[in-house]
Amino acid sequence: MTDTITTAAEPLPDLTRARIPGLLRRLATMLYDLMLLVGVLVLAAAVFYTLFNLLTGREAVAGPARLLFQVYLLAVIAGYYVYFWTGGRQTLGMRSWRTLLLRADGHPLTATDALRRLALAALTLLPLGAGLLWVLFDRDGLAWYDRLSGTRPVLAAKRKRNGR
Repeated sequence: MTDTITTAAEPLPDLTRARIPGLLRRLATMLYDLMLLVGVLVLAAAVFYTLFNLLTGREAVAGPARLLFQVYLLAVIAGYYVYFWTGGRQTLGMRSWRTLLLRADGHPLTATDALRRLALAALTLLPLGAGLLWVLFDRDGLAWYDRLSGTRPVLAAKRKRNGR
């Protein structure tokens, strides 16, 4: 009997036996993804700034352009998570820390599921991370945003290396 999921490609029929990652693994995953996301945002900002400068000849992004820039960066953040959560069910940080993200019924997330989870995570993390710290008290080890969005992270099985 195994308590981990073996692949990200097939729905899990019984999530009751899957192990949920603990607080430290979740924090490590978030930190890893944050570092990657900062790099993506720097690149996205450079593209925006370069195009803005070429089109307007101005160096400072101000007024309505500043609001457009902020909305653009939020869209890049949302795109990062939606792309990874719906495509392979794992961000790069989740892949490194062997965590999969599934809907509560065991199926992959849709774009709507991913956006809902992202919005709820942002809201529930605002009060000093209370939404995440809840995993220490929850009977199933789920965060507030896991429960509210109908998603759950689970540990993936270790990959076997060929010949080793």
